[in-house]
Order: sequence, then C-alpha cells, then structure tokens
Amino acid sequence: MGGLGAHSVHAPLPTVEEVSAGGIVVDTADEQLPVAIIARLNRGGRLEWCLPKGHPENDEDNPAAAIREIAEETGIDGRILAALGSIDYWFTVSGHRVHKTVHHYLLEACGGHLTIENDPDHEAVDVAWVPLAELGRRLSFPNERRIADLAREILPRHL
Repeated sequence: MGGLGAHSVHAPLPTVEEVSAGGIVVDTADEQLPVAIIARLNRGGRLEWCLPKGHPENDEDNPAAAIREIAEETGIDGRILAALGSIDYWFTVSGHRVHKTVHHYLLEACGGHLTIENDPDHEAVDVAWVPLAELGRRLSFPNERRIADLAREILPRHL
C-alpha cells in the first residue's frame, strides 16, 4: 500500500499578525512613582503580572489604543509622555501561529481609580499599584521588564 505512514508531511501552521498597544501609567503625584499593573491567568491557570495592553479598535492609532486599554484594564486615565518602543513575540493558539507586536507608551496618571470592573474582555483578574523601583521584580515577562527599565530611565526627563 502506498502512503506516507510515519513520514507524513505536516503543513506549516498559518501565521496571523497581531498588534496591541499599552504601557506604563505612573502616578507622578506620589513620590514612590507607583505604576498600575494587572494580573491575568495564563492558559495553565497561573497568575501573571503584566502591563495593560490591547488591540486598537476601528481606526484608532496605537497611542489612542494604549490610553483606552490602560483605562479599561486598570481604571486609570492617563496622558502620554513618551513612546517606550515595541516588543514582539510568537505564540501558537487554535491551530495557528501568532506574531504579536506590542507598542508601549509612558503615561502620566491624570484621573480614575484602580478597578478591573471596566475591562470588557474580563482578562484582568487583579490590578495593583507597584512602585516604579519594584516594577521589574513584579512583572512576569522579561520583555516587559526591559520596557520598565526604559521607563525608569526616561521618566525624570518628563517630571
């Protein structure tokens, strides 16, 4: 019998490009410079602390999406002080590979209060203020820790 048997050929997974925007919102009125971060449960049920972010909606540009997503996921309104750069990574979900690029911004808190109640996707399970000096130790992902280091470096220029 013909056939490929154990040597079957697997087609490569289709690739999807995704873009998100978010960042670091700092309460500059507090001398500890606290940053609002969120906790999410990963696919394995483990709690991961991360920066708020999400996809642009309709014709939103990345800065507008960052402001909206941070407000939705943390309850904190912010205004952009500076761009912090982008990170990208790959993951596989539902039979396809995703290449995700996340654009990060440094924001100054200008209103609101911590809450996850306004998160329309209910991805955030907790939210907390973390002093900027401790942020790198609290974030779960090394690429976000690098963004936090950059924010700590450039924030004094914007105070």
